[in-house]
Amino acid sequence: MFKYFMMGAVVVLAVAWIIYAIYEYRWRQYEKTQPKASSQRLQKTRSEIADWAKQMANFEKPTYKRPDEETPKDNG
Repeated sequence: MFKYFMMGAVVVLAVAWIIYAIYEYRWRQYEKTQPKASSQRLQKTRSEIADWAKQMANFEKPTYKRPDEETPKDNG
């Protein structure tokens, strides 16, 4: 009797896993068609990063005046 119960349970479990796999596949396909949701915080962060990237693109290295090499250094 126990043997028949276990065979039935294995069959039911296998069918349940197959149904679960089909459900997950369909859910993934559905999510691919939906637009990605983005929060206001994420949009704000993206815009801040874009602004920072523009500032870095326009950044020019400051030029420093080097002391003349001809002037003697005080070692004293």
